[in-house]
Amino acid sequence: MSRVFTIRVPATSANIGPGFDVVGLSLSLHLTLSVTVPPRPAPAAPYVPPTITYTGEGADEVPLDAYKNLTTRVALYVLRCHAIAYLPSGLRLHCANEIPFGRGLGSSGAAVIAGVLLGDALGCLHLPRDRLLDFALMVERHPDNVTAALVGGFVGSYLKELDDEASEAASVPLSEVLPEFPPDAGADWGLSPPVPPLGIGHFVRFGWENSIKAVAIIPRFELSTAKARGVLPTMYSRKDLMFEELKSHDKVFNLQRLAVLTTALAQSPPDPDLIYEAMKDRVHQPYRKTLIPGLPEVTSRITPATHPGLLGICLSGAGPTILALATAGFEAIAEDARKIFLEQGIEIDWKVLEVVGGCVVEEHSST
Repeated sequence: MSRVFTIRVPATSANIGPGFDVVGLSLSLHLTLSVTVPPRPAPAAPYVPPTITYTGEGADEVPLDAYKNLTTRVALYVLRCHAIAYLPSGLRLHCANEIPFGRGLGSSGAAVIAGVLLGDALGCLHLPRDRLLDFALMVERHPDNVTAALVGGFVGSYLKELDDEASEAASVPLSEVLPEFPPDAGADWGLSPPVPPLGIGHFVRFGWENSIKAVAIIPRFELSTAKARGVLPTMYSRKDLMFEELKSHDKVFNLQRLAVLTTALAQSPPDPDLIYEAMKDRVHQPYRKTLIPGLPEVTSRITPATHPGLLGICLSGAGPTILALATAGFEAIAEDARKIFLEQGIEIDWKVLEVVGGCVVEEHSST
């Protein structure tokens, strides 16, 4: 009998203003994998490559070859780290995706978490959550999105200081963790990937006031994380979040606001004046405004004073999506943002999203 299960991973928004590379929020858009594993074939039966189908956001862009698709490559990485060389023969995988690509809503993080969970489920590994995170961080390298996608809610995370040996293992180039399979690669290519050290990432889940929704204002253009990181200053190390060379005032500005924000978003009723100021940032948003026409205008002209119900507004992850946290007035916030973007010749879509729990793996009756 075939084994059937689903994997559901939420979208995420990172940074939430001052929490650059530190905090993430899971949101009610999902990547859903429907997985069918056929019965184990007879020993002499030929290997049947996996079949992947894909619908929804990014369907025209996603590779359907299991050795090129991000999710199945991550799954294979997890399996091979546990001495399981291949994806099951005849594996069938359907992906239904609601998360826009390249918009700052964690599409790649969701694909990575889905791959880690897929590898864990296919190998019947039963890895603990912290170990799942280790595998995700070997691929994604920034903890904010993948941690929020894994555990759900409003989450703060950091990368642990490792000893020299573990640090070297965690710093293996991504090209060695997930190598690009060459066209002539056989199924035995890349059988010995680097195993992640233990305890790379750690996290805490903050409280969240249930009346707060997230208005995602999504410009109709993509912005890669690499490009968005490329405009950040080189005066401070983005790798380990050390800001010694950043102006002291800007460093303290963000730290002050992040300390307040993580508590303010759990208070009932939420305080718009407190939260609006606490969601301001001087570390990444000022440098990314050149890539997102309309960003400074939206974040300065849409305020709690002009839009009752608004709590705060910020860039979602690397952008270009803007995230407005609010308890009411969702349509007015989004439509006025639309007008501001139209001044720059940019069309938008918008969605009102809930803060949701993390990923789910659900087994179904065998067929």
